[in-house]
This record gives sequence, structure tokens and C-alpha cells, in this order.
Amino acid sequence: MRNIKKYISLAVAVLMLLHLAASGAAASRLVRVPTAWMDEFETFLIWYAKDKGWDREAGLDIEIRQYDSGEEILDAQPTGAWVYAGMGTVPAVMGNLHNNVVAIATGVDESAANGVVVHANSPIAAVRGWNKEYPEVLGSPDTVRGKTFLVSDLSSAHYALSSWLRVLGLQDSDVIIRDMMQGLVVASFENHIGDGVALWAPQLYLALNKGGALAATLKDCGRDSPTYIVADTAYANEHPEITVKFLTVYFRAVDEYQSKNPESFLQDYRRFYLEWAGKDFDDELMLRDMKSHKVFNLAEQQADFDTATGRSEVQKKLEAIARFFADLGHLGKDEAMYAGTASYATDKYIKLVPPNLKLKK
Repeated sequence: MRNIKKYISLAVAVLMLLHLAASGAAASRLVRVPTAWMDEFETFLIWYAKDKGWDREAGLDIEIRQYDSGEEILDAQPTGAWVYAGMGTVPAVMGNLHNNVVAIATGVDESAANGVVVHANSPIAAVRGWNKEYPEVLGSPDTVRGKTFLVSDLSSAHYALSSWLRVLGLQDSDVIIRDMMQGLVVASFENHIGDGVALWAPQLYLALNKGGALAATLKDCGRDSPTYIVADTAYANEHPEITVKFLTVYFRAVDEYQSKNPESFLQDYRRFYLEWAGKDFDDELMLRDMKSHKVFNLAEQQADFDTATGRSEVQKKLEAIARFFADLGHLGKDEAMYAGTASYATDKYIKLVPPNLKLKK
């Protein structure tokens, strides 16, 4: 009996070693994919996909690295810190003009989640609908001109600020703009530094919870503001099969998210912020954040990225953003000339993503 137990124990040990060896071999076969993101909604989708193990099913090990802004992500790109990234529409444009970066998919529409916040007792907040075409927008030329606004430069929040000013018949040069990271913007607003701030979610809602009044969102100003999934162009060209696998993993999360209501993802969303971003928000804020972002399925995006008849809808949208900032003087002469011919986006990879989101073995 003692010998039988000994052989059983030995057999179990051998099986465990074989399992560990097999697991190690499987892990070694996974392709490491470093990616860059910010603590905002579209990152939840890739985090959710990884949490479900869908990257490993596709033979990938997606690393989700955190950055504070799209500008910071672009600064890290030449070092090889990432090969795919999620960022706002303005950094996506700048990345194509300055870096070897191209949009390969849309993240989410965040036009309702980028906006300008002023103090509730500000004269700006006392004026609504000065421009009759934008009845929900607060402020007027007289109440805004010469005021100081805090914003992360050349970001989607900056786009919100500039769009709001344009609705009021003003431009960036009519106000004082101070470049500041998002986290510092909220803290400064709370301490009454500056007359207003421009933010993206969830920081936008934090400022509102601290006594702010929403002067306008990009949506209020009639502007679209998608986020984009971008790729290091050279890497994507060299590894098209990995790029398609990465997009397939991402769209599995999009498909899952669209199949349910936001409330069903609340606990996962809280866990995402706690575990990945190290932040905790109340349920009301998180639900508001989820509901203010719209996701787009694969078929919708394949149509928007399609270049069969010329420049795609995505390319046209990104070109419009480039021209918007060129008109404001934020692009150099050469950049402004390049704005009309830049590629911005490609349908090379998204059109290869299988409709059923199942990769061939």
C-alpha cells in the first residue's frame, strides 16, 4: 500500500511538471504586444478583452500601459514603448503629421464627454444661448474674452475649448490658455485657479461634481469627437497578421459591450478603474461616463474606413480636424500644406477582421 501511494504521488508530481512545462511553452509562444492607453472609457474595452483571456486565445499577450495624455503617448512612440494605442482625435491627427502613426479603427464617440467647465458663480454661466444656433451653450463674447482657461494642449479637450470659443465668435487668441495635465486641471479648478477648464471624461465629471457648470460639450457645439486606435505604421506593415488579431480581440469586446446594457458592466468598470488606473469613482459617475460614450461595431467601422471610392469618411474627419487647428495657427506652414494629403487612416487591416470575430486556427 505504501508503494502504491508513493507511485501515485510520483505520477501526480510528473503530471504537474508536464502541465507547468506545457503552460510555459504556450506562454512562450504568445506574441508580446505592448499598447498605450489613458484612464478613460475605450481602454476599458481592451482591458475587458484581456481580462476574459481573448488575447491569449488569439496568440497574443497584450500589455496595457498607462499614460496621462495622447501627447505623452506620442512622445513615447519613437522609443518603441508601444505598437498600438488608443487616443483622442487631435493626437491621432498630430501623430500622423509628426510621427509614423496611422489610425486603424475607431475607439468611441466622446463628443458628449469632452467639454468646458466654468465656475457656477461665473458671469459666463449666467448667459445661455447667446448664439441662437446653439441654445444649450453658456457664455458670450463679453463674458469670455480675456479669461483664463486650463487645458491639456492640442488634445480633444483643447478641441472642445476652441469649438466653444468659435460658437461664441471668438478664437484661442481671444483668451489666455494655460497648458496643464488633466489631473492638475481638476485640482486647479477646485482651488479657483483660472476662469474655466476644458476636460475629457471622467475628469470632466469630477470638475462638475466640484461645483462647476458645464458651458458646453463638443456635442453641444455640433462637433464629432471620436477616439481612435492607432498603430505604429512600420510595425503594422511588418506584422499585418498581428494587427488583424489585435483588432479582432478589440472588436470582441465591442460586440460584447453592445449586446448588453451599461449597468451590467458597472462592476467590471469599477474593477478596471481600481485595478488598472488606481482610481475609484461612485456608481453614478461611472454610469454617466459609460452612457456618454458610443461604441461602433465592426460593420459600421469597415464602412467608415473604406477607401474603395477615394478618401474614407474617417480620413475626411481627421483632415477636418487638421484644418481646424491649422486655421487657429497651431500647425506650421508645412504641416498645414500636408493636412489635405495626409493619410491619417487605413482600411488595410480592419477589412481583414473576420465578421464573426473568430480567427482561423
